[in-house]
Amino acid sequence: MSDLKLLSSASRDHICINYLDFLAASCKKRWSFVDAIYGVMPIFGMVTKTPNKKAKDRKDDLPELALQVLSTQVSDEINIVRLITLARQLQITHFDILLPYTFSEQQIKIIHAEYGKPVSLKLQGDKLSIIVADAA
Repeated sequence: MSDLKLLSSASRDHICINYLDFLAASCKKRWSFVDAIYGVMPIFGMVTKTPNKKAKDRKDDLPELALQVLSTQVSDEINIVRLITLARQLQITHFDILLPYTFSEQQIKIIHAEYGKPVSLKLQGDKLSIIVADAA
């Protein structure tokens, strides 16, 4: 699946992730042993890039890395937490996620609790806007 479908930009600096497309790509992906480890223990797939990498380059890494940490074997809330964690490690502090359905307030509370760090989650229909506290 092309990165253009997985990650679209509403503007040069704004990221919009289509969560359903990531899950579909994850289902179709041929898994290697390393991919399976990333799916079970996503911390191994999280980013250890140097902080001097340009913002555009970090944005370009998101689709490939997200496919490593998202799993159809865990809840949507856990996958959203994994995306937030990945974005924070890539120093992406503001992005949207297009959801396949509107999350309930309970699901938003679960995301806040699981993430455990300051994060702003604003739900507008099936779009979740996320602002992560500065990664520094």
